[in-house]
Amino acid sequence: MKNFILTISCLLLGLSACKKTHYEWEDYTYTAVPIVTVDTAKSALPTRQTAKVSFFNLAGANVAAQQFAFTLDWNGFGRETVQSIEVYVGYNNAESSVPGYPIVLSTPGGVYPNIAQFPLPGNVGTTDKLYETVTTFPKTYTFTAAELLTLTNKSLSTVAVNDYIIFKFIVNLADGRRIAAWFNNISDESRGEPGNTRTGVRFKRVAI
Repeated sequence: MKNFILTISCLLLGLSACKKTHYEWEDYTYTAVPIVTVDTAKSALPTRQTAKVSFFNLAGANVAAQQFAFTLDWNGFGRETVQSIEVYVGYNNAESSVPGYPIVLSTPGGVYPNIAQFPLPGNVGTTDKLYETVTTFPKTYTFTAAELLTLTNKSLSTVAVNDYIIFKFIVNLADGRRIAAWFNNISDESRGEPGNTRTGVRFKRVAI
């Protein structure tokens, strides 16, 4: 039996020594991720913190003065440190298939939304505009609907239901790396994944 175990061990060692292919995933490194806390009390319609979304209500009074607020921070999981985060903002027309409202919470636990509230991944696109680069955290933002529309060169008169204003983030690590591309599995709210690569406010029309 001992000879059999020794033979198998030698065979495994031999196979390992013959490995000729090196895969990119074997060179993985760690990163930090943005963390967003939405001020749910400022949303014109009820929302959930885990959904990372706020709402403007086109059926409400004085839509231009309605507010969207969030706090931006980061988590390096004890491995990485953030030097700065670039904050981008953009206006998007409604998708062909939009998340329903009210927000439906997933099971088990009834904690996370059953669908991501904004398209994934949260990568900065050509229509997104650099708002600022943050170096001191946490950083809190508060905007009115009018201010966000001005930032994105839009007018309230042209806004349609389910259009949205989105903030996206690029992370600059202390070691010089710039994390500008995110995969779908880094910040999908419907799965409770770590990090928040984007957050935003969606226009709805709900009688209250």
